[in-house]
Amino acid sequence: MSQRDQLKKARVKRRGKLALLLIALVVLYVWAFSGIEFKGIQETAGPVTKNILKGFISPDWSYVYSPDGEDLIRGLVETLAIAIVGIVLSVIFAIPIGLWASKNLSSNFLAFQSGKGLLSFIRTLPDIILALLFIKVVGPGAYAGMLALGIGAIGMLGKLYAEEVEAMDPGPVESITAVGGNKLQQLAFGVIPQVLPGFISATLYRFEINMRSAATLGLIGAGGIGTSLIFAIQGRTWDRVGMILIGIVVVVLIVDLISSALRKRIV
Repeated sequence: MSQRDQLKKARVKRRGKLALLLIALVVLYVWAFSGIEFKGIQETAGPVTKNILKGFISPDWSYVYSPDGEDLIRGLVETLAIAIVGIVLSVIFAIPIGLWASKNLSSNFLAFQSGKGLLSFIRTLPDIILALLFIKVVGPGAYAGMLALGIGAIGMLGKLYAEEVEAMDPGPVESITAVGGNKLQQLAFGVIPQVLPGFISATLYRFEINMRSAATLGLIGAGGIGTSLIFAIQGRTWDRVGMILIGIVVVVLIVDLISSALRKRIV
């Protein structure tokens, strides 16, 4: 068989695999879509959509600040506080667990696999489920939201920290070991200086997610601006809904821009 025939045969084989893959994806999509019950669009869909858009165009600017009671600024500040305190709580627990789950720092297979198993378990718990559980434990409010974000982010941060440690250069640690350095000195002078930029970058990335999640958790009573949003939706005060959504979008964009700029400078 000539080289040209071999190339033609390989091209036909690749196209056959691609066609099978596309057919499998279409079958999977049809199967998944068929499991979703569709009851049609509700009669109120048109007026509600119109009112929401009207709320965006003519938001309730008087809700931005009120010296006497609840307002947008207080809600956004509380949301930001939940995100900040939550990420600090996550970092405190994620660093030791991430080091424990790092393959190149653990003494045996069972040690680092148990750490990875713990992180995988925490990652299976959605923030909103944790928030519902903590609301039952500490009551509704910002404290439940902070605990949900703080515990929920440990799985993701610990995994990213462990991957950062596993990708580091082993040379500095080996040098410290060669001159008699103990485990603590290896960690302080060989590991941390190498992985610190990666740790900070991962933390900032998770903080962006925390900010968006903190706004969502308020919808179920875990504090923050989400609580005001759900009350405004239930009361059908669409101009206030529009003002709250605009405020959330602006704050999340600002946090994303600052976080992205910091990560670019660090990494």
